[in-house]
Amino acid sequence: MNAQTLAAPAEPTAPAPIASATGSRDIARRVLATEVAGLEALARALDEGFDRAIERLAAVKGRVIVTGMGKSGHVARKIAATLASTGTPALFVHPGEASHGDLGMIAGDDAIIALSNSGATPELNDLVDYAKRFAIPLIAITRRAGSMLADAADVALDLPDSAEACPMGLAPTTSTTMMMVLGDAIAIALLERRGFTAADFHVFHPGGQLGRKLLHVGDLMHRGEELPLVGAGTRMADALLAMTAKRFGCVGVIGGGGRLIGIVTDGDLRRHMSPGLLDSTVNAIMTPSPRTVRTRALAGEALGVMNGRANQSPITSLFVVEDGRPVGIVHIHDLLRAGVA
Repeated sequence: MNAQTLAAPAEPTAPAPIASATGSRDIARRVLATEVAGLEALARALDEGFDRAIERLAAVKGRVIVTGMGKSGHVARKIAATLASTGTPALFVHPGEASHGDLGMIAGDDAIIALSNSGATPELNDLVDYAKRFAIPLIAITRRAGSMLADAADVALDLPDSAEACPMGLAPTTSTTMMMVLGDAIAIALLERRGFTAADFHVFHPGGQLGRKLLHVGDLMHRGEELPLVGAGTRMADALLAMTAKRFGCVGVIGGGGRLIGIVTDGDLRRHMSPGLLDSTVNAIMTPSPRTVRTRALAGEALGVMNGRANQSPITSLFVVEDGRPVGIVHIHDLLRAGVA
């Protein structure tokens, strides 16, 4: 080959300019503004169809099956998880797998929420046909009123025709955000309708920080023979033996009717240290009307009481009382072990 015919090596291509930090923030603000506009349009578009959907779902004796393909499928998984954790039994069924045996996961007393931006997702066809065949309530969330899915549904929740945040208008962005938020709205509407409480939430969230925050004092307290208690008028020599045996650094003083009338702590002992201490009675040494907490109080509330408020000093042990009578005691170490403190 003639050397003169060889092409000269190409100049290296300069890398495409990277958007400035300010430019990136402008893009982010534009995306957020576009999606917020979509959510505002969704709020305005809510009508009696949403009420009918909630009525149908609240009447379900089985589970709510949430399904969708592609990005809608990812949103459907999240909606199913939110429903399940807020008191509405739910699960995600993949429409493709449904056509190959997973339709058997859907029972006659279930309901289906199907998500499709176009309302014409072919993978949903078998699932929709199954719902109609066995009279299973079908709720559609779609952007296309009059689509196959919307026409087949018992209730169609139509998303407003809002612009996608993608500059080409192609990537599902605003549409999936609207689906996600509408799913949250359904879950919370059902939660409030059922009177779902923080205690119910704890049952479904025993692990993690949420579960720890929702522990009750009754779940952590020591009971029965573990309680360091003495009667009013007890000599301090005997009270000290009770304090040492129970290892909470305090002893509660019981008065008439078994009510807690005071507490003797290590701090009380130091403040009243004298040659005659052991011959004194607990009534002379105790702190009257000690801080207490209820059995059904959240563990976080107990921690707040221990930490003290205003001019109160922190304490490490807290009696649990019902009707003024001690039924338990909780130590700061119990809260630490539970991950509350």
